[in-house]
Amino acid sequence: MLSRLGALLQEAMGAREPSIDLLEAFVEHWKGITNYYIESTDENTPAKKTDIPWRLKQMLDILVYEEKQQAAAGEAGPCLEYLLQHKILETLCTLGKAEYPPGMRQQVLQFFSKVLAQVQHPLLHYLSVHRPVQKLLRLGGTVPGSLTEKEEVQFTTVLCSKIQQDPALLTYILEGRKTVGRKEASREATALPREAAGVKNEEQPHSKAPDRGARGARALSTQLPAETEEPDGGPGESTLITSLIGLCKSKRARVALKAQENLLLLVSVASQAAATYLVQSSPCCPAIVEHLCQLYQSLPSFLDPADIATSEGISWRLPSAPSDEASFPGKETLAAFLGWFDYCDHLITEAHTVVSEALAKSVAEKLFVEILQPQLLHVAPPGSARPACRSEQSILTSTALLTAMLRQLRSPALLREAVAFLLGTDQQPAAPEDSPHTLGGHLVRHCDHLSDEISIATLRLFEELLQKPHEQIIHSLILCHLEGRPYVARGSPEPESYEDTLDLEEDPYFTDGFLDSGFQPSMKPPPAPVTNPDGKTAVTEIVNSFLCLVPEEAKTSAFLEETGYDTYVHDAYGLFQECSSRVAPWGWPPALPPLDPHEPERPFFEGHFLRMLFDRISRILEQPYSLNLQVTSVLSRLALFPHPLIHEYLLDPYINLAPGCRSLFSVLVRVIGDLMQRIQRVPQFPGKLLLVRRQLMGQVPGEQQRWLPPGDPSQTLGYHAGTLPTPPSRDPRHAVSFRLDHQTLLQGVVVLEEFCKELAAIAFVKFPPHGPHLRLSEPPEGHV
Repeated sequence: MLSRLGALLQEAMGAREPSIDLLEAFVEHWKGITNYYIESTDENTPAKKTDIPWRLKQMLDILVYEEKQQAAAGEAGPCLEYLLQHKILETLCTLGKAEYPPGMRQQVLQFFSKVLAQVQHPLLHYLSVHRPVQKLLRLGGTVPGSLTEKEEVQFTTVLCSKIQQDPALLTYILEGRKTVGRKEASREATALPREAAGVKNEEQPHSKAPDRGARGARALSTQLPAETEEPDGGPGESTLITSLIGLCKSKRARVALKAQENLLLLVSVASQAAATYLVQSSPCCPAIVEHLCQLYQSLPSFLDPADIATSEGISWRLPSAPSDEASFPGKETLAAFLGWFDYCDHLITEAHTVVSEALAKSVAEKLFVEILQPQLLHVAPPGSARPACRSEQSILTSTALLTAMLRQLRSPALLREAVAFLLGTDQQPAAPEDSPHTLGGHLVRHCDHLSDEISIATLRLFEELLQKPHEQIIHSLILCHLEGRPYVARGSPEPESYEDTLDLEEDPYFTDGFLDSGFQPSMKPPPAPVTNPDGKTAVTEIVNSFLCLVPEEAKTSAFLEETGYDTYVHDAYGLFQECSSRVAPWGWPPALPPLDPHEPERPFFEGHFLRMLFDRISRILEQPYSLNLQVTSVLSRLALFPHPLIHEYLLDPYINLAPGCRSLFSVLVRVIGDLMQRIQRVPQFPGKLLLVRRQLMGQVPGEQQRWLPPGDPSQTLGYHAGTLPTPPSRDPRHAVSFRLDHQTLLQGVVVLEEFCKELAAIAFVKFPPHGPHLRLSEPPEGHV
């Protein structure tokens, strides 16, 4: 009963309420704004303390309410027609540019954003809306740290969402004023078919109100300085793209992130025409890459590779280094560069194909070729004389930065450009006498640089490159040289089983002098963890070949209660699975091609990359510990690839090599021979070797364990992750308290032992349990 009574009272009250004329109220609020400029004399009162914000909100509410009351969807009501015909948005844009009263630009941006977002009628096609939108874009994104950044990014968010809904708007919003001028007459004649009738209808009692409002606007225009027209379509003209780029540079993290999301939304528009226009007729790609190059050039001339490695976790959504990491000069600049590079990579991944390809080519041309390549090769500017130390610093820093970029790189288009930049497009095998004709050839030489730091940094670069899903990398570096198996001797039958070649004394590398030096292979190698009885013999023989390579007097792991190579199997298994899934789409053959015994032998060259690695591993007893770790890390990465030629050449100890050829196993055999000669000259060798291992493991009293920074090669397989000690710190404050004679030799022996165990583990997880060792086939289901 009470509810019925309440309803009747409300109905009676509503009947007595006078009806509100929307157009009259709309014009009255606009008159209130224009009258403020005519009557006010106080130029210092902020806009938010006047009634302008309230009147703008009322005008917005009227437009939204009017649209909801329209019977026909898509029709413009009288208030909207008045707003368009009398160019209210253009007047507001002029007031925002003048910043009168103070803070007016903020109010104008908010009003534009809300009108475009809340009014469902398409507005951006109207010239009286398009023109002030362009003017507002030219006002925003140009001054870093602007007080209106928040409102500017909201405005661009609305525009980008409208473009996503209707991709045809992109070309219209981005086009220059000359094009707009040519279309002005036709658009104004056709866009508002109802404007004249709407404002000249003499039957409406408010038909004269628009004239009063127009007179107020004209009076207002006399109070403001005339707006200076900018030259049409100049190269520096600010558009939606340049406005977004400017906002991406904001110091306010939320503003910059929102601007980046808006730009990402823009380049991912699905329309082919819009994407083509974005590439060919807008500053999109040049502006994005220009900012990337500016950030790179703002980096310090020298950065420690270890410091660069600590910035591995930076992404464009979190463009700052972890707070728990130690600070270093250039840390924030480095974080900004890597964050923007990650953003470019994400843009290339998500953008339309047309935009993606163009942006990737622009990054390669402007950053890789024009900036990075001269630094990697240290091509000094003409007339400059830079000292050698500066040369090495330039190579070291640029190599470490390129490695960090490769680590972050995910987009296929940019990866293709990076591979072409490093390795070129020619995949023909090189000859031994060929001089480097690609950047990659020069970088291979850097792996054998006089500076150990440059060698380590460049080896890390190649290790990172080998983990990228691009077939040309492994083909150019390795496979193109192994095709046809020219390293295998022709004219002699291949062994049918490993028993045919088990006798080490028949191996050409185990000479009489070598055996006389005291070498005695282990007679009790660690048992191979094989469960399949059919494949146990073959796998065991391969594994034992590596485990027995290091003589007993050069082994120390047994004294430290380490269980042997099986500690590496788990890591090798996971990395092999990861590598196999990465290369699966490449369609590699499951088995080796058969040899033709009548085919004449041809000269074999393993390629500059493998030759460098074999030369490095042959000097393992003479090189610094950290360099040895990096060389063995790269070789282990190569050995993981599931290609039959790589299986055979790197992991088969029993291949019948052609004269003058060498394999990884034959190089290791010669290293062992050299080791046995050196052992004779080191007094108390076993004790010193064990002491060095304990020292490196941090088990010597008073010493602390050393760990390399994230991203270091010591974090790959078992001994790189902790089984084998990591290099001592280079900080003199952390120097060891004692130094042994022959320390480099002793550390090399430790690395050699662990590397052989690692190769045994890789061979165990890779070789199939069935068939002859050279006829590799796909593993059965359920096995790797």
